[in-house]
Amino acid sequence: MKFTKTILPSGLRLIAVPMPDNPSVTVLVMVEAGSKYESRRQNGLSHFLEHMVFKGTSRRPKAVDISRELDSIGAHYNAFTAQEYTGYYAKADARHFGKILDVISDMYQHPLFDEKEIEKEKGVIVEEIRMYRDLPQSHVGDMFTELLYGDQPAGWNIAGTESNVRSFSRQDLISYRAAHYVASATTVIVSGSFDQKNVTEVVAKAFKDIRTEAKDGKLAVKESQTEPRIKVELKETDQTHLVIGVRTFSIFDPRIPAMHVLSTILGRGMSSRLFAKMRDELGICYYIRTDHNPFGDHGFLSIAAGLDNSRVEEGVRGILGECRRLMTEPVSEAELQKAKDYLSGTTLLELETSDARAEFCGYQETEKHAVESPEQLLQRISAVTSADVRNLAAEIFREDGLNMALIGRYKDGEPFKDYFHFK
Repeated sequence: MKFTKTILPSGLRLIAVPMPDNPSVTVLVMVEAGSKYESRRQNGLSHFLEHMVFKGTSRRPKAVDISRELDSIGAHYNAFTAQEYTGYYAKADARHFGKILDVISDMYQHPLFDEKEIEKEKGVIVEEIRMYRDLPQSHVGDMFTELLYGDQPAGWNIAGTESNVRSFSRQDLISYRAAHYVASATTVIVSGSFDQKNVTEVVAKAFKDIRTEAKDGKLAVKESQTEPRIKVELKETDQTHLVIGVRTFSIFDPRIPAMHVLSTILGRGMSSRLFAKMRDELGICYYIRTDHNPFGDHGFLSIAAGLDNSRVEEGVRGILGECRRLMTEPVSEAELQKAKDYLSGTTLLELETSDARAEFCGYQETEKHAVESPEQLLQRISAVTSADVRNLAAEIFREDGLNMALIGRYKDGEPFKDYFHFK
């Protein structure tokens, strides 16, 4: 995959990812602003601001002015907020590059924050919070991060609390945006079919009004755990949803390629160990998956599953058993190669579209201020050995880093405590 990186005089970073034969083009703007940049009183403000950017600009004063213009060219457009970044994007037929760049840059630089729209959007976001709370397979993930990090930004819900959302004012949005939405913390990614000769000039012109002040930072994550932890929420569900996981390391750690391989062997794909054990052998669940989530200064590996209510303890033992096996038994060369081939195949398939390539580059540039090509990443993955995987498993599967969040018909974690360990 080819791409170029340019730092404009303002400090704005531009990643251009040409795909000459692709019929589409994507414009993605990512900023280093998310829930980890908030105070307790501000929790949810990054997400609220993301919503309000779509509610009108100085040139497009109503939400419908933005949506009608993008809908009229058949564009796909949306935004997302995470712990360490917020993104805004539009994707359209390549001939509409100028249009989507104009709309996205206008939204990013000139939001109105109309008082009436702010009040209406509070109700929308409160209902969004309630919606995800009512989805146990989603809410259990929020419980898991709260269990890991507690009362600090890394442990808070990205959408915030209902009381916070209802308290936000127009000045809160203006002040937060002024502190974080600045050129040095912003990356524009253009991916797909576009004129490579003048893309830098066009983007610079579109973002000529971006702020250039210094940016506010974020608090470092504090890691504190000495024994296994379990967090339970009693709910009369038809299925028990849980997340089991351990603390790992940041996106800058050299063990990232080995973690990709370990995570794949454990729980990615229908031939992974956990899928084979939990679904094919035991018939105990429909979904089970493993994810590694690395951030700027911390990370965690998580295993999520929805289990038969009558067999939860059997399922937990099964999951822990597969983790333990990675610590004690070397992975065969055949299984190791299968994981590498899986990662190679899925990585290339996932990067077929202009928006996927934009996000691939944007995520790395926002988190690391550097982009590793898929070819470079896969080359490092190909060098991972069976010993690397086993050593990594021994490092991360530790008693003082083991956690489980669970939603189901349990009042507390007492039934699991006798065996909830890696010994």
